This record gives sequence, C-alpha cells and structure tokens, in this order.
Amino acid sequence: MARHRSPGGQDSSPALDKALDGAVVRVRGAHRIPVPSSALRGKVVVAAVAAGAFAAAAAGQTLTSDSDAKPGSHADVTPLANSNDANAAIGVGGDTAALAQPQVLSAVDSTSDASAEVKKLTETTRVTAERQAREAEAARKAAEEAARPKFVAPAVGTFTSGFGARWGTSHLGIDIANSIGTPIVSVTDGTVIEAGPASGFGNWVRIQMDDGTVLVYGHMATYNVTEGQRVKAGDQIAEIGNEGQSTGPHVHVEVWLPGGEKINPQPWLAERGVTL
Repeated sequence: MARHRSPGGQDSSPALDKALDGAVVRVRGAHRIPVPSSALRGKVVVAAVAAGAFAAAAAGQTLTSDSDAKPGSHADVTPLANSNDANAAIGVGGDTAALAQPQVLSAVDSTSDASAEVKKLTETTRVTAERQAREAEAARKAAEEAARPKFVAPAVGTFTSGFGARWGTSHLGIDIANSIGTPIVSVTDGTVIEAGPASGFGNWVRIQMDDGTVLVYGHMATYNVTEGQRVKAGDQIAEIGNEGQSTGPHVHVEVWLPGGEKINPQPWLAERGVTL
C-alpha cells in the first residue's frame, strides 16, 4: 500500500491511504479513473481532520449533558466565557502593570487630629455643663415658686381694729399696729398701680391682682415700690408709719373687688390661709 502525504508534509493514516488507493475504480471495465492530485488529497486530509474535531466536540457536549443530569455533578459550575473572565476568577484584571506599582499613602497628621478632637471634646463638655447649670437653676426656681406661699399677712404686729362701723363712721379696712419702720409686705402677687401721698392715708400703695382685685395699704412712713412694678407675695413694699389720720403707728389694709366694692379683708384673707 502506498503512503501518502498531506500538502503540509504530514503522513496520512492507513485508513486514509486505503481510501485513496481504492478511489481508482473501473467504469464498466473499460477505463481506470486517474489518481487524485496532491491538492485534492490535501483537501481530503483537512476535511477528515475537521470531521474528527467536530466529532470530538459533539462527544464532549454529550458528556457535559450527561453530567448535568447526575446528582453531585459539576453542572453548577459556570464556564468562563473568555480570558478576561479567567483573569477575574483568579483575582487578576485590568492593567496588571498598574496593580504591580506600589501604592503610596499620604501621611496623616495624627497630632493635628488629636488636638482637634480634644478641642471638640472640651467645647462639648463646656456646653453640656452650661446647659445642666441652666436646667438646675430653672428647677430650683420652679421648686421655690411651688413652695412659695401665694398669700401672706401684710405685716407682723397686733390686730387692733376690724372692718365696719367705728366711732360713728365706717372703717373700711383692718389695722395692724407695730413700731414705725416695721416692714409692710405685699399680701399677694400683683402690679403696683399707685404709690405716693393720698388724702386721709398720708401715703398709700395700691396693688392690683391679676383678677382685678385691688389691695390698699395706708399710713406708711416710707414706700419702696413704683407704679408698674411687679411684686410677689411677701415682697416688702413699705414701712409702718403714723401718717395721715392715724392714732398711732400701724398699717391700714383694704380689699376692693374688681367692681369697686370694698369688703372685709379679714375673712377674705382667712379663705386664703392667712389668719390675723
């Protein structure tokens, strides 16, 4: 059997040689078909190689399909589409030369950062302390306000005269006697609407409550409040004197309702917890 070579100079297989040699056949016993040329033989070799490659690929595809159907197979592994995917799978991608270059990190000024943090902490502490101090002061004032009495006696002394008829006239207030200079305080919270000389009283101070009720204090030696001033129960407003139509040092106190009616101060004070 003759050996044949492909156009590339490679030896053909025995099966291919047999196929080429058998290509010479007789047609009705009259003539012999010419032997194929070298070019034709090369094409046949190339076709055979291609057919083999196709068959191998088909067989590989069949094996892959079979493995997909079997439990425990590697069917869940996604094949890499190209070399870029392969690089990504092993952690290499893009410009490997750039990755190879060392990275230079800028130095951090830790001293500056620490100083800024200390400053911030100090400021926060100061602001917190100031806030706590304000809250404590507000709480203290609220506690004092809650504990502060809302009504008090106008002065310390002796109750000498009540409301009603006296010596043929109407005495429209109450009298509390004590020595000149004894403090006179506001009976309750209110606003001073008048302070100064008054006929028959010598000097007086009138304080209006928020509900419109007016308290009148008379015969004082001195006074230390002015019109428009806001006072609280217990604040000193004057001193006991003997001014005006008076028979001795005392403070005269009257209560005028919002409509102008003058009532007995003694029961009015008693209703508010003040006993004379």
